[in-house]
Amino acid sequence: MKEISPKAMEKIEALIKRYPVKRSALLEVLHIVQQEWGYIDQEGEETVAEILDLEPVRVHEVVSFYTMYERKPVGKHIIRVCRNLTCTLMGAESLISYLKRKLKVDEGGTTSDGRFTLQTVECLGACEIAPVMQVDGEFYGNLTPEKIDRILEEMK
Repeated sequence: MKEISPKAMEKIEALIKRYPVKRSALLEVLHIVQQEWGYIDQEGEETVAEILDLEPVRVHEVVSFYTMYERKPVGKHIIRVCRNLTCTLMGAESLISYLKRKLKVDEGGTTSDGRFTLQTVECLGACEIAPVMQVDGEFYGNLTPEKIDRILEEMK
């Protein structure tokens, strides 16, 4: 079982106390664990299952369903590009190709220096600023290759 820092465990214990049933804290506990380790692999799922008195398969079902949980190590910055209909019509596919060339990674890949992970998602819910990407939770819209260059440069 992976070790959770005392500080993170303290947060988890306080969180569990807020719920009448331990398993109700699952999503929030997963967030804490992901903040701690950067991702949630099978060993992480087992650790969370033990903390919440759940079968590991129940934790796996949640982790594999939600895209907000990373299953493997990712870069310092996660770039998520929307490829839903509106963004695609506004040029998202060419921007995804541009990012793949610029970062020298495929979708789901992490740059060799560990700085960026490139992901595509079905929808970011920001059609009004299509094409759109999210970097570390912040939205950037009306994208062009030049705008992408400026955003990435600011992150160095």
